[in-house]
Order: sequence, then structure tokens, then C-alpha cells
Amino acid sequence: MPALLIIAWLVRDVRAVDGPGPVWDYWSGFTTLRGVAQPTTTATSFVLLLAYAAAAVAALRSAAAASVLIVTGVVTFVLRLPGVWTIADAAAPQDLRDRALLTTYAALAAGLALIVVGAAGRRPPPEGAERPAGPGRGTGVAVFLLLGLQAVIFTAWEIRQTFLYPSGLYPAWFIGGPPLNTPVTEGPPGWITGAIILMALVAAIGAVVGAVHARPLGLIAGGFVFSSGVLGMARIIDFELYERFTDLDFEAQLNLLSFVSSLLVGPVVLVLLARKGVQRAPGGRQGPWGGAGPWGVQPPGYPPPGAPGQPPAPAPGFGPPQGGGFGPPQGCGFGPPPSSPPPRW
Repeated sequence: MPALLIIAWLVRDVRAVDGPGPVWDYWSGFTTLRGVAQPTTTATSFVLLLAYAAAAVAALRSAAAASVLIVTGVVTFVLRLPGVWTIADAAAPQDLRDRALLTTYAALAAGLALIVVGAAGRRPPPEGAERPAGPGRGTGVAVFLLLGLQAVIFTAWEIRQTFLYPSGLYPAWFIGGPPLNTPVTEGPPGWITGAIILMALVAAIGAVVGAVHARPLGLIAGGFVFSSGVLGMARIIDFELYERFTDLDFEAQLNLLSFVSSLLVGPVVLVLLARKGVQRAPGGRQGPWGGAGPWGVQPPGYPPPGAPGQPPAPAPGFGPPQGGGFGPPQGCGFGPPPSSPPPRW
């Protein structure tokens, strides 16, 4: 249902502004198209539409269908929730606002339904059936670094904007209302950006520990990152900013580089997470660098050597001295440290 609602609003926008070209210009920030014919959607709806299509395919073919449905439902609910209180103040005709409000309630109900269905479907798979798997170890670390980087970049620009935009724009930037004028079916830009930052962080942390939900959530976050890069690059090309890059001030250069980063990171995250998940080896909760310890350190006596049924060998440095006598125990150290320290952000 959410996908059909988005398609209906996209068709309305294309017909209202005489073609997809003006809609693209509006999404990219080339024009405001003020008036009755102002589009009711942004690129957020288009990314959500693609996410629904991917979720539908995954729900039919993937062993992680339950996680896909839950993640999609949560994302739908979070992104559509502001419409409950913002549509009443939207600069649009009354009939358009009424339809948008009904659409918002329908999308929220559909999001909750997806969460309930996904939660009901989270049961242990039958013996011999494929088990849901999260990102592999190398993929998880790469996604952690890439999405973590983008989350930091988006957060930094949101903080910077508070010093550039008029103070009267806040808190409407995050919760909607005058003087902000947003498309009638979309949430405030600050709310949307905050949701993308949260998605990227949760997906990044989930990917590094191999969580099943990290794949669908990371794919959605990667789609929004890629969308940001595409729209930003469209503005860069349209205004020919790349030809004047060296003449721009340092902050404008950083802004351009941020769009380039999104354009590069988004597709890489999508390719990495689109690959089939990998079941990590059993033996406790896996660390991102291998082993069952927090950062790949094996706990004492793991894995147990010897024949089945024998107790694990004591860890070096514990127990009585080997070989008798009263000398110092052999191997009195605690073993080597992890091969690599955890990343710091």
C-alpha cells in the first residue's frame, strides 16, 4: 500500500507541473515552483518507493524477510509521522491537504502493519532451512566506516546550518510549521536528515557486529546517501561549480566535496550490502575482527582442543605449573593483543 500511495502522488505531481522535468528541477533545488502546482513530493518519496520494491522482493525470496519487513515498517513510520501535525499548516488547497492527511494515516497504519507482520514471522527456521544472515566480517567493517563517515558529515552540516540560517527558522526546520514551507506529503528537512543520520548509525553498528537488520537498514540508508549525492551533483553541474572550485571559499569547497562523498559512498554501500549475508562461525557472540571476544580475543580455553568430551585446555598463565617443580609457570603471559584496535569515531 505505501508504494501505491507514493506512485499516486508522483503521478499527480507530474500531471500538475506538466511533465517530470519540472519535478526533477524542484527536487534538485533549481526552482521553487511556488503556487497551486507546487509538487507534493521530494526525492525522499522516490527512495522510499525503491525501498518498498526491494522489500517486496526480499520478503518473498529472502530468509531475512521478517527483519526486512520490520525495518521497512519502522522507516515508513518515522519518515511519515510529521505529516500528522504539519499538513494542517501546509501552503496547499484544503482538498489537497485532506488527501495528504488521509495518505499519511494510511502510510502510518501500513508501517505498523509491516512491523507486526515482521515481528510475528520472527521464529526459528525449520531444521535444514536457510537461516537469516547479516553482513560478513569484512563487509561489516567497510559498511561501518562508510556509513559512519556519512553520518558524521551530515551531522556536521546540520550543526553548521544553525549558524547560517536565520534563528526564526528553528525549530520549524526539524518539526515543521511556519515559516517553513515543505511539500504537503513530506516531513521537515531537518527531521528527514536526522532520521537518515540515525539509520546510518544503527546500520553501521549493526553491520560491524553482523546483525541481520543491518542489511535492509543499511540499504535504505545507502539509498538516501546516494540520492543526496545525485541531487547535489546535479546542482554542481547545473551551476558549473566544478569549473570555479578553486575560486570558491573553503566552506563551499567542503560542501561540494560532501556531495561527491555521498555520490561515491552510496553505491559502494548498496553493492556491499546487496550481496548475500554470511553466517558467522558459532561459538558465542562474534566480534568484528573474529573470535568470540569483544574485538576478536578468544576467551580462555576456546576452542577446546582434543577429543570430544574432554574439557578445554587451561589458558596460558592460569593453573598450576606445567611439568612440576616450583619454578614460574610456562607461558605466563596473557596472549597477544588483537591484531587491530577498534575504530574510533
